[in-house]
Order: sequence, then C-alpha cells, then structure tokens
Amino acid sequence: MSTDKANSTGMEDKSNETIETSDKESNTSPPKLRHRRLNSFDVEAGVSNITGHSSKLSWAATFSLAFQSLGVVYGDIGTSPLYVFASTFTNGTIDHSDDILGVLSIIYYTILVFPLLKYCFIVLLANDNGNGGAFALYSLLCRHAKVSLIPNQQPEDMQLSNYKLETLSSNQKLKQKIETNYFTRVLFLFMTILGATMVIGDGIFTPPMSVISAVSGISSKLGQDYVVGITVVILVALFMAQRFGTNKVGFSFAPIITIWFILIGGIGIYDLFKYDVGVLRAINPKYIVDYFQRDGKKAWMSLGGVFLCISGCEAMFADLGHFSVRAIQISFSFITLPAILAAYSGQAAYLRKFPHTVSNIFYECIPGPLYWPTFVIAVIASIIASQAIVSGAFSIVSQALSMGCFPRVKVVHTSASHEGQVYIPAVNYMFLFACVAVTIIFRTAEKLSNAYGFAIICDMTITTFLVSIVMLIVWKKSIWQVALFSIPFGCIELIYLSSQMVKFKEGGFLPLVSAIIFTMIMGIWFYAQKERYMFELNNKVSSESVIKLVNDLNTNRIQGIGVLYSELVQGIPPIFAHFIANIPTIHSVVVFVSLKGIPISNVALEERFLFRYVEPRECKMFRCIVRHGYNDVIGDSMEFESQLVQYLKEFIIQESNSISQHETTMSSGVVEGIENEMKSIGKALEKGVVYMLGETEIVAYPKSSILHKIIVDTYNFLRRNFQQKDELLAIPRKRLLKVGMTYEI
Repeated sequence: MSTDKANSTGMEDKSNETIETSDKESNTSPPKLRHRRLNSFDVEAGVSNITGHSSKLSWAATFSLAFQSLGVVYGDIGTSPLYVFASTFTNGTIDHSDDILGVLSIIYYTILVFPLLKYCFIVLLANDNGNGGAFALYSLLCRHAKVSLIPNQQPEDMQLSNYKLETLSSNQKLKQKIETNYFTRVLFLFMTILGATMVIGDGIFTPPMSVISAVSGISSKLGQDYVVGITVVILVALFMAQRFGTNKVGFSFAPIITIWFILIGGIGIYDLFKYDVGVLRAINPKYIVDYFQRDGKKAWMSLGGVFLCISGCEAMFADLGHFSVRAIQISFSFITLPAILAAYSGQAAYLRKFPHTVSNIFYECIPGPLYWPTFVIAVIASIIASQAIVSGAFSIVSQALSMGCFPRVKVVHTSASHEGQVYIPAVNYMFLFACVAVTIIFRTAEKLSNAYGFAIICDMTITTFLVSIVMLIVWKKSIWQVALFSIPFGCIELIYLSSQMVKFKEGGFLPLVSAIIFTMIMGIWFYAQKERYMFELNNKVSSESVIKLVNDLNTNRIQGIGVLYSELVQGIPPIFAHFIANIPTIHSVVVFVSLKGIPISNVALEERFLFRYVEPRECKMFRCIVRHGYNDVIGDSMEFESQLVQYLKEFIIQESNSISQHETTMSSGVVEGIENEMKSIGKALEKGVVYMLGETEIVAYPKSSILHKIIVDTYNFLRRNFQQKDELLAIPRKRLLKVGMTYEI
C-alpha cells in the first residue's frame, strides 16, 4: 500500500500524522545496521554488544580520547582558579582567618559533588548514543514518549539502526500522562530551549571573564585601562579566527592545558607546604557550618563567587559527543580534579599568611621565576577556554536549527572528521559585539562574576530537571530513586541560585535577559513553523486530485527531474496544486522531498532516503523523506542530487523485486518495466534537475488575538532577515523556481 493510496482510502489523520507501512514495504527496504554508539544507561538496559563510544574501546583509544578532552572540555573549569577567591571576597578583605577554611571547604565539596559525582557518574550516563547536552536529552525523550509537538512521527523511523535500544521501555503510566498533557510537552521543549540559551549565554560571558582574569596579572604594572584594552584586542582576534575552525582541536590544545594543569597544581602544592599545610583540614565540613554561623548573610552572598569554581563543568556533558564517558571520567578524575584542588589549596595557604592579597591572589602566590611563564600560559589557556565555549555555542545553535527551533542561518562545517565542529558567521559576530560590550561595561572579573555565575547555575538546574525525566521515562526508575538524585542536587543548586539572585541588579540580570531574548526567538520560530506545518497538513492534496492534475490535457510533461520541497512527511503539499494552476507544466519525473529532522544524533547515509510511489506508478511521481539527525551535515546541491538519484534507482529495483517475490521467476514484463523506468530516470537526469520552492507568505488569521499577530509578524521579520531556504540548501539559482502562496495560521 503506498502512502498516497492510504490517503485516498480514508486513512488520513490530521491530528496525529503517521504513515502506515505494510509488511511488503517493510521488507523492500530493510535498514542497514551499523555499529551503534553508547546509548542512555546501556548497562541498566543489559546491552553488551555496543561498540563505538562504549566500554569496548581499547584502553589506548580511551587514553587518547582522555588526553584530547583536556583541550576541549576543561579550559573553563581549569581557568577558574584565576578568579574564584577574588570573586568570593569581593571587597578585597577577609574578616576572619577561618573564613578562608570555610570557603575552601565549600570549594572542596562543590567540586566533589557536582563535576565528580553528578556529572562524571550520573549525568554522563544519560547520553543519546554518545551525545550530550539539552537537545540530546530532549531527543532521547522524544524517542521514548510522544512529546514532540510536530505530528510527523513515522513507524519507519524506529527501524533506524541507532534510533533506540529495543530493551529500553518506558514507565507506561507516566508516559501516557505526559503524552496526553499538552502543557507538559510544551514544558519539556521550553526547558530544553532555556537550557540551550543558557549555554549560548555562556558564550557571551565566558570569554570576557576568562581573558580579563588572565590579563589582570599586569594590572598592578599598567593599570586597569590597559587590562580592558588588551582584553578587547584578544577577544576581537579570537572571534576573527573562528572562521578557520577548530580542526584537530584536541591534540592542538591538550598539551597547553596539560602544561597549565601542571603549573597550577605544582604552584599549589609548593604554596601549600611553604605557607600552611594545615588548610587541608578544610576537608572537614565543620568549617562550612562555622563559616555560616560566623558570617551569616555575608557567607550566603559569597556563595555566588564560590560557585564559579565549577564554571564550565556543563561542558563535560555537552562535549561528550567527541569523546566517551570513560575518557571524560578518566581525564577529570586523574588530571583536572587533582590540579584544581591543589591550586585552590595553595591559594588558601598563601591567604592565611597574606590575606590582603585576595583581590589578585592567583598572581600574588606565584613564585617569582614562574610569574611571566605562568602569565603567558594563563592568557593562552583563557583563550582556549573561550574558544571551547564559543564552539560549543555554535554546536547548540546548529542542533537547534536542525530541530526547527532556530531561524535559518549559514552553518559552515569546518572539519570533515569532527562532525560537531561548525562555524556560524552571524552568531559569531553577535558574540563578538556582546563580549566587547560586556568587557567595556564591567571592566573587572569581580563585577563580571555577578553575571557569569547566574547563567551557569541556571544551566545546571535545567540539566538536573531533564536528567530526572530521563530517569523516569527511559531508565524506568521509581519516583523514590529519582528523588535521591533530583532533591539533593536540586536543593543545593537552588541555594546557589538564591545567592546569585542577590546580585541580580549588579549584572546578574544580563544572562537572564539574553536567555529570554534567545528563548523568545527560538520559541516564536518553532511555534510559527509548527502552525505552518499544520496548515499544510490540513490542506494537503489528495491522491485523486494529483492524478486529475497530472492527467489534465492542459498539463504538459517535460523532460527533467523536478524536486519540490515540502515540510510534510505525508501527502502532497498544497503548493503543488497552486504551482500547476499557475504554470500547467511539470517534469517527466517529480519528487516531493521533505527534509525531516529525527531525534537522534546521526542517520546513516544508507538509511537517510525513504521513498514511496505516488500511485499510479505510470505518473513517475515519488515521495522522498530525507531523514537527518541533529549532528548530520546537509550536503550541497550536487552531492544531494547524486544521492537522491542513486537511492531512487535502488528503490525502484527493490520495489520491483518485491513484486516478483510471489513469482517463481521474474517475468519479462517486470524486467522490461524496470529497464524502462531506469531509462526514463536517466533521460530525465540528462535534462537536469530543477528545484521548486514555495515562497509562502505567512499571515495571521483575521480573527486571531493581538499576541498571535505579533508572533506571526515577528516570525516574518526573522524569516526575511535570516538566511533563505534556497541559500541554506545551496540550490543553484539558475535551477530554482519559486512559487508564491499565502498561508493563514
């Protein structure tokens, strides 16, 4: 049964669009399985044959990945010793000597609880086939429960080799409640978008914070104006260099960050034994209690600065796709963790003897001969930290774009070997402007910390929420087991968040403002795209209407392949009838193409193209759904043409073979039919491919609310001022035909 024939026999379902696949169709194009990567909690699922990013990696490969991760993942958290104590004691004075032990104790337990316990041994397991981040978690949920707001699910999607593990099943009662509750589904998407926008916000605040902290080593010699000026110059150079990409970023940056960890760890141990090894007793949490009893509100307010000791730990999860769970666990546990703990302990030991140096403690505690080498490495390390978070923000925007949650922008893939490395010019220049403005306005790391910490804690809180939902739906944990994770971590994060709110007026509002702006842009775009999809779904053309249009005496068929793009995954879009009505000519071969984002990281090339006939076969019209994951690269038009024709021919052969399965031998008529169809495809290809796009104008329904009209107007503004679809698909203008049509949503 073809898709379109199903439409004509009363199988349309406009509220929940699916494609019914017969046994015959399922057998004609079986999925070609490839090696799977690590999926969410495979150990819990009892899966032992996972390859790729799993425990099956050799130890040599794992250690290699662990080394590479140093240059990508830990630049931010590794440079946090530059500013934590200065951001904690913001007035430059320490009232009581034991306050140092109290703060050091909080630093110890914050690092042990969040990066080590929460991320290394819990959150990293909630990955999507080896990929982390907010969109990866949302994709994982979309595959285990019908929480997607766009009704384009297909049974064929579940046959993809890395769609999901059959052994994983969901909590059915909870799943049903979530699927039937529209507010919950919207909440999941909103939290995902908000978490993504907080990472994007990190791309604005991390570079100024890291660089100005490193450059502040010369403030006592040249003054703060020079520090700000040098920081601006470095930031401009950093963003100008983004266009060259970060190919081989792991091996390029890892040696520098390794030297950095050796330096700060070694200096920390030196200061610890020289000045006061007794600060190690801060491992006793009693000093935290004493600190709060002694300083009360002041101690609580200082948590905003202390929290910066784990800035960037979200990168351990967000950048997981380039490495592996075990590699991240090894590199953090055995290199990053000891180095930063030694650095903080050494600074605390120095402060016990020289408390008045707290505002510039990092550089004050460096032994004389190592001062300038450390300064140079600090500046380079801060640039690496900035580079990593900016690249991560590019990846987030790219994922949002592929999932229909961001306006179309030009995405340049800078590496053939590292799928997640992208460069987005429009976002890059926006970051450049924002970073320079933030640096000039705040001028010092202490003032920047007010804004910086707020974005980090919000991002971590959202991750806790999404991972808790994954535990319930995907891991099938009981509510009590989930509570053991969500309540302790959530409560501690809320305490840190409350301390950040005190500094809301002093700059903490900026991350929230940037997050609101990005969330509104992404939310409006997604909403309008969904309504546009629903309009096409509710006004799609039936198979009978297509046959009448094609067989109409006034409709000409000319040689060539016509590719008409549509958002629909089922049925013929209304733009086709509009096209025929205005230009009664169509090509000898017509392919209705729908680019469909699948909630997985990658779709294998051999599984990407899904073809169906538009009956009757003599019309030589096909429907093609091109499925791609959120990390997949959409090739240029020439590459796409080649793949489209190749897999179209394979489909024709497979379909013809399935017809002859019930015959003992393939009849001469079937063979002749295949040959004729192949010849017609080849002849059409010789005349070239013409791309047809609907130049649709979106207008609000006349009786819509004012808010709805504002949303539609905003969407149209974004659509006009961002990249057009033909530019996104790199369609040659000489072979592009646009037809205008108005959609009322």
